[in-house]
Amino acid sequence: MRDPARWLRYALLTMIVVLAYALTLGKGGWLRIRALDQQIAAQKATNQDMQKRNEAMSAEVQDLRKGSDALEERARVDLGMVRQGEAYYRYVQSPPAPPSASRP
Repeated sequence: MRDPARWLRYALLTMIVVLAYALTLGKGGWLRIRALDQQIAAQKATNQDMQKRNEAMSAEVQDLRKGSDALEERARVDLGMVRQGEAYYRYVQSPPAPPSASRP
């Protein structure tokens, strides 16, 4: 006659192994949850950066709609435009001279 306690131990051991596998490597395991938490944190940081950028762009659009100062500044900086009667000076720095090769 076989020992029923022996079969019970094997059954419990098998259940423990299956549960341990499911908790660590399964679809809802802690490794998967940790990876998803990291992805969520990265996405939240990206969303915050995008929100700041959107707010800055929205403020710039409102400024361009309301006043001519921002429009004038944009034309001067981006397009290099000047007013009539203004003199525009452009200072271009010459590139550094190449090191001279010493001859023996």
